[in-house]
Amino acid sequence: MGVDYYKILQVDKNAKDEDLKKAYRKLAMKWHPDKNPTNKKEAEAKFKQISEAYEVLSDPQKRAIYDQYGEEGLKGEVPPPNAGGAGGTTFFHTGSGDGPNVFRFNPRNANDIFAEFFGFGGMGGGMRGNSMFSSSLFGDDNNFSSFGDGRPMNSVPRKAPPIERKLPCSLEELYKGTTKKMKISREIADMSGKTLPVEEILTLDIKPGWKKGTKITFAEKGNEEPNLIPADLVFIIDEKPHSTFTREGNDLVVTQRISLAEALTGYTVHLTTLDGRKLTIPINSVIHPGYEEVVPKEGMPIAKEPTKRGNLRIKFNIKFPARVTPEQKSGIKKLLAS
Repeated sequence: MGVDYYKILQVDKNAKDEDLKKAYRKLAMKWHPDKNPTNKKEAEAKFKQISEAYEVLSDPQKRAIYDQYGEEGLKGEVPPPNAGGAGGTTFFHTGSGDGPNVFRFNPRNANDIFAEFFGFGGMGGGMRGNSMFSSSLFGDDNNFSSFGDGRPMNSVPRKAPPIERKLPCSLEELYKGTTKKMKISREIADMSGKTLPVEEILTLDIKPGWKKGTKITFAEKGNEEPNLIPADLVFIIDEKPHSTFTREGNDLVVTQRISLAEALTGYTVHLTTLDGRKLTIPINSVIHPGYEEVVPKEGMPIAKEPTKRGNLRIKFNIKFPARVTPEQKSGIKKLLAS
């Protein structure tokens, strides 16, 4: 096969486009001649090989011909079927027209590929004479320090900022746990760089005991754009108000409205839990303003310790009578005096 482009890029033969990009990015930065002033000739040769390998393997047509015929087929010694071409590839007839159509691969300038890959646009110039890249463009961490208008240019594409969305959940869902399906629409890029809209269903697993503010992250599910790593999609748990309970940490709090007579003579609390159980809680103590009945382990599940739960705290709103008759006052005095 001659030159082994897969070996040069250090990828296997099933490498996908993203694998090729990562490999090229790493090796091109390592072997760019401006990064290797002490062994510039060796670096130039390797840099050229790396660029040629990437150009071939990242193009489906060239890669298919290379896989079938090797380097010789790419460079005109073996005619591929259905020849036709564009961009760095030419097709011509040998002799006077009676010869076969021949695929002719003309490798592009390595620095042009490098410049285009890192977003500079085609720059031409080649490696003849002075290098097109000043060594001052490279920082110690293999990043470009600046280019052109002074904006930083990273050796890896910039990542888009995360996209955050609230995910309202009922207390019942956060108590028991649930699974939600979310349909998203986004743009993805094909091999040519064109974008097309796709719809995708995401599955969100809500664990028992999760709190408001908990984040569920789907890595790189934002729109795909050239020279930009797609944004992470982040769903942030939010709590819907509940008609009976409020949540305080891992505790559930409920307030019962009772009369003064019930506060003094006893009261029984009847509640339906978030998972549908019926609770009957007798209160035998005198219920004074500020009194709180605590029922252990009837609160929210603790997310990091699923076998444990917070408490249920019952508060009371005592309704005092608007007025008391002289007879009632007399009776209350006698009752309390005893």
